[in-house]
Amino acid sequence: MVSLSVSGQGCSIRGLAVDGLADSLTSTGDVFASDSDPELIRDATPFALKTIESLLVEKPEHQGLLLAACRGFSQYAYAFVEAEAERMEDIDFDAARRGYERALQLYLRGRDYCFRNMELESPGVVDQLKTDPDTALKAFGADRVPVLFWTGAAWGGAISIGQDRADLVADLPAVQALMSRVLELDEAYDWGAVHGVLIALEAMPEAAGGSVEQARRHFDRAVELSRGRSAAPYVTFAESVSVPAQDWREFRDLLEQALAIDPNGEPSLRLANILAQRRAEWLLTRAEILFLDYPEAGDADSLD
Repeated sequence: MVSLSVSGQGCSIRGLAVDGLADSLTSTGDVFASDSDPELIRDATPFALKTIESLLVEKPEHQGLLLAACRGFSQYAYAFVEAEAERMEDIDFDAARRGYERALQLYLRGRDYCFRNMELESPGVVDQLKTDPDTALKAFGADRVPVLFWTGAAWGGAISIGQDRADLVADLPAVQALMSRVLELDEAYDWGAVHGVLIALEAMPEAAGGSVEQARRHFDRAVELSRGRSAAPYVTFAESVSVPAQDWREFRDLLEQALAIDPNGEPSLRLANILAQRRAEWLLTRAEILFLDYPEAGDADSLD
């Protein structure tokens, strides 16, 4: 009896320890978001993600861990893996291709954790998302906005890289429905991040359902909701709208506005702002490649 009692207590203690660690790791994203050292976060994230996955073996239905995994893999894919692949394109095409493929797999890995999260509340919803997304999402309320947003962000990230895969591109309406539902339930979530995603979605060609006018509306709302403290909307609009329109003046002005934002002005946006400003600087160095009529070096600085 004693041995059974001790064994039972041991299982209980282990369960409490796992629960405690799981709950702690679900808030890791907030700690990372306020950091000022992107390289430190880049190096630390894989260990954190693998720890979350290990805990999910013990607690496969822990919604906080499932969301943390979805968000973490998506953010790591975008901020570090895909970004590095883009920078490698002009140097080593094969390395860039491998980087894009890795980013794609990370996005899908994150998306699948969000799928598991959604299925806990509404079994069969993932299949329905692909056939009747608007109906599928009616069961999800405001408390599920983070899951809806990160499902769409991860899924959309995968589609943006895998545009040569018909099976992924066919899922675009589901991503649009997810973001529309977030917009309906809580447009201010995460400083209006949904509007940033919708800038890129609306920047697609009109034949694919895009609208530059709507993209501008989402840009204005993203800036308003973030109170001008987030550099991301400026960078997203410059890249998604100004480049296709070949408006280099707007492109330059938007990126300069992004660079003028104090990354320490809002601690919860510090890391995102630093990364967005790094991207803005990189994009400015590529202006002569991105714009056919961009002035020669030195001339652009003298133009209003």
